[in-house]
Amino acid sequence: MTKPSPSLAYYIGLPQWHHEKWYAPDTRKEDSLTTYSQHFSSVEGNNSFYGLPSALSIQHWAEQTPENFRFCFKFPRDISHSGNLLHCDHLVKEFLARIEPLGKRLGIIWLQFSTEFSPEQLSSLSTFLARLPKHLEYGVEVRNQRFFEKGQDEKTLNQILIQHRVNRVIFDTRCLFTHPAEDPDTRAAFHEKPRVPTHVIATGDSPMVRFMGPHLTELSHDKLRPWVKKIIQWIDEGKTPYIFFHTPGNEFAADLGHWFSEQIHQQRPDIPAITLWDKRPQQASLW
Repeated sequence: MTKPSPSLAYYIGLPQWHHEKWYAPDTRKEDSLTTYSQHFSSVEGNNSFYGLPSALSIQHWAEQTPENFRFCFKFPRDISHSGNLLHCDHLVKEFLARIEPLGKRLGIIWLQFSTEFSPEQLSSLSTFLARLPKHLEYGVEVRNQRFFEKGQDEKTLNQILIQHRVNRVIFDTRCLFTHPAEDPDTRAAFHEKPRVPTHVIATGDSPMVRFMGPHLTELSHDKLRPWVKKIIQWIDEGKTPYIFFHTPGNEFAADLGHWFSEQIHQQRPDIPAITLWDKRPQQASLW
């Protein structure tokens, strides 16, 4: 498997590298990834869910990021949704070949299933995972409630993931749904995001957590403190966790990630906290 740089005990990131309200007003959109990767060490590759990124984009992303940065791409929906993992070998090969030039910058490549993916399809999942190249790391996020009932269906899922050393992606949305609000972004998040229990488990070497809280980041702190302990525990066990932060519309996601990294640093001073970018416009030189 591709292993991360030993200087990074864990990877921390956001769902995207560009947001119109994150950076200084004079920051060019095409410079966003360079700025982002100087502060966060990973990003969810949600754009690949909707279609293959161009070869030129892949080249540019590699040029704009340090070698210890990690892209965690989603498998395209033509594989995870439309195809139900069936008869898609050519799509998988095309996708993996497209992102391969990123090399060491490839983090967890993950399947995000809809609620329609059911326990009856677990045999197809096992077959699919068995056919993937072994030198990469993978993750699976499920949303069907039957996978969260602590019964045989969930046990079988976890056994399959452990067998193939694939990480079960944990999407913790508890804090979001505890704090309803009437703004459009929160209403959209309530409609779109899964409301499933949070089952904490590491089925592979790189546990992946996606945390979503409300706009007011302070409301997430109590729910995040146990994650600070868990991330440190996984690090001490020799695992390399990934954690990504979401808020409705993601305007405040970076602040949430920054706070979390500071909590990790307080507990483990050997692990540096991240910094955030300067939002002030760059002053033009007089000379």
